[in-house]
Amino acid sequence: MPPKPNSAACSTSWPHCDPGRGCPWDKDQSFATIAPYTIEEAYEVADAIDRADFADLPDELGDLLFQVVYHARMAEEAGRFDFAHVARTISDKMIRRHPHVFGDAAARDAAEQSVAWEAHKSAERAARAETGALAGVPVGLPALTRAAKLTDRAARVGFDWPDASAVLSKLDEEVAEVRAELSDANPARLADEVGDLLFVIANLARKLDLDAETCLRQANLKFARRFNAMEQYAASAGKSLSNLSLENMEEIWRKIKHN
Repeated sequence: MPPKPNSAACSTSWPHCDPGRGCPWDKDQSFATIAPYTIEEAYEVADAIDRADFADLPDELGDLLFQVVYHARMAEEAGRFDFAHVARTISDKMIRRHPHVFGDAAARDAAEQSVAWEAHKSAERAARAETGALAGVPVGLPALTRAAKLTDRAARVGFDWPDASAVLSKLDEEVAEVRAELSDANPARLADEVGDLLFVIANLARKLDLDAETCLRQANLKFARRFNAMEQYAASAGKSLSNLSLENMEEIWRKIKHN
């Protein structure tokens, strides 16, 4: 993947495809090549929020906004749409989905509004000829998020586990199926079974009204924090983790965990 574009440097080069003045990196890009950066910037916004770093958040939001401007500018140069069209589209959508605010619909509580919001989205999908309960769930979502959204949609037509305990029972079943595949160690089979296991875990989070991606991000941060503490603990004794036995590392891990 090419280096991340410098927003301050490249933004002065609009139109970015100008053969004479355009940024060389910019001129080579397309919607497809920029999309990964758009996703990356969204995650960096989420990271700043997770860290409660409100000094960094404006910068990260600016980077994300720059991605919207970048896509809109490429579309404008291709004669498709421009940034103003993007702004009008989201404005119209918010007005359409909030008739209780901008129209004559009765005021709703948060739960009623969530139901109405989904009804509006379903009507919009139908207008686009997107049929089926799973229509419109983006393939490009993070896998755990998409798993939760897919089964949330299925749940709306009654295809769902009754409660979290039932999901835990299914989780036990999937763990047993992974264990059964260990002896053969067939990569394709193991990948299939581990995928099923992750899918059920995503649904366990959903049934507990938790966001699986957030849970995993927090677990990642916790692991990194504890592992860094392990390294510091070993260093204070004049050692490195690579020179310790697994038993020694487990002992340090337990000390760090319970401090």
